[in-house]
Amino acid sequence: MSFVKFVVLAGGTGGARFLRGLQAAAPEASITAVVNTGDDVTMHGLRICPDLDTVMYTLGGGIDEERGWGRAGESWTVKEELAAYDADPDWFGLGDRDLATHLIRTRMLDAGYPLSAVTAALTDRWQPGVTLLPMSDQRVETHVVVTDPETGRNRAIHFQEWWVRHRAALEPSAFVQVGVDDARPAPGVVEAFAVADAILLAPSNPVVSVGTILGVPGLREALLSSPARVVGVSPIVGGAVVRGMADRCLPVLGIEVSAEGVGRHYGARTTGGLLDAWLVHTGDPADVPGVDVRSLPLLMSSSETTAAMASAALDAAGV
Repeated sequence: MSFVKFVVLAGGTGGARFLRGLQAAAPEASITAVVNTGDDVTMHGLRICPDLDTVMYTLGGGIDEERGWGRAGESWTVKEELAAYDADPDWFGLGDRDLATHLIRTRMLDAGYPLSAVTAALTDRWQPGVTLLPMSDQRVETHVVVTDPETGRNRAIHFQEWWVRHRAALEPSAFVQVGVDDARPAPGVVEAFAVADAILLAPSNPVVSVGTILGVPGLREALLSSPARVVGVSPIVGGAVVRGMADRCLPVLGIEVSAEGVGRHYGARTTGGLLDAWLVHTGDPADVPGVDVRSLPLLMSSSETTAAMASAALDAAGV
C-alpha cells in the first residue's frame, strides 16, 4: 500500500486512536489527518489546540493512555502555582510538559506563522507518521448557547468552558462555530482530497468535530468532488457514546443518538450527503438509504481490534 493515500477527518481521542489503528492496518500507506480546530482556545495567553495535540501525542508516543489526552508522565507545578495566585481560569489545567507545546505554538503564531506551519514544526519532534493538518489556518472557535443558571437567560460560552468547567451539564440549545464563515481550508487539505484513494470519517463527534471541519467553506465541496469513496465509522456503540459528549450534542440538531441517526445525518453521497459506506457496531440497527452499511465490532479496546476496525473501513472503501 506504499502508493495508497488516505485522508481522515478526525477530532480528539477517538480520531487519534482510529488513526493509530489505520497505521497498523496499512503501515506503508500515506495518511493525511484533517483535524478539528474548533475546540482551540486561548488560556493564560497561550494558544491551545486540544485535538491537534491529542493526535500528535497519540501517534508520537507521548500521550497519557489512561486519560486519552495530555502528556504521559505529566506534572502540575505550574497549575498549582497559578492556583496559588487565584489566577483565572482555574478550571482549565495546563500540565508542565504540555505547557512547552503551547509556549512554542504561541510564540510562532505571534511571529506570524500560520497554524499549519506551526503544526508541521511541532510534528518534526513527534514524528507521528501522518501528515497532520489543521482544518483551517483561520481562527474558528465553537461556542455553546446555554441557559445561564443564575439569570435564566441564554448566553454563549466557549466549548471548553461548557465541557471542562461545567462537564456538559448546562443544557445546550445551539452550537455556533465563531469565525467559520471567514475560514478557508488549510494549505494541503483540498489537495489531499483530490488525490485520496479513500476518505474516512473517524468515530469523532459528528457535531463539534466532524461537523465543524465540514463547516469550513470549500472543504465539504472538496471532499465531495473527490473520486475516492467516503467511509464513516459510527461514534455510537450500543446506542451510547463511548467517550465524549456526542449524546449531549446530537439532539440539539435533531439527530437521534444512534448509529442510524448519525448515518442518516451524514446521508448518502448519491443524494447529496457524504457517505458511500457506514460502519456500525455489531447488533446496532442502522437503515441508511443509499449507503453500504456494514456491521462489525467497533470498540477500540485493544490495538488489534482497532486495527481490524480500520482494515474493515479500508475494505468498505475498496482499497
